[in-house]
Amino acid sequence: MLDTPQIVETDAQIAAVIRLTVPREKIGSVMAPAMQEVLAAATAQGIGPDGPMFSYHLKMEPGIFDLKVGVPVTAPVAPVGRVQPGRLPAVTVAQTIYRGPYEDLGDAWSEFIDWIEARGHKPAPDLWERYLTGPESGPDPANWQTELNRPLIR
Repeated sequence: MLDTPQIVETDAQIAAVIRLTVPREKIGSVMAPAMQEVLAAATAQGIGPDGPMFSYHLKMEPGIFDLKVGVPVTAPVAPVGRVQPGRLPAVTVAQTIYRGPYEDLGDAWSEFIDWIEARGHKPAPDLWERYLTGPESGPDPANWQTELNRPLIR
């Protein structure tokens, strides 16, 4: 289920990130450990989290995820292990909230992209998800919320 999408301007936000390039079918096994690693680095350095965890997809290719998993921080992260400084961009995006299980995010994105294109907007190749509430908030996926952001080409 999607909330009514909106066109908004985002603010740039510094982050601690880990870049992953993985086959689509392996994302479930690598994303959670990467999130734990980036969160641990930000926490250990006393700079975060300063907002919800996110995944920033650089481009979408069939069968491959090329993304950065990250968390907003209050100061630049010192590189440690796979964790590097990063950021979310200041850009015009189409934005909505998806409510439901992570397994259905692909369908949610398809519906969202249809909405974007039906209104004459051209989506950029990148996108990001911010995980507002998830399994840590309770076992019922109907209560999970993921913010979907798709930059627009002007």
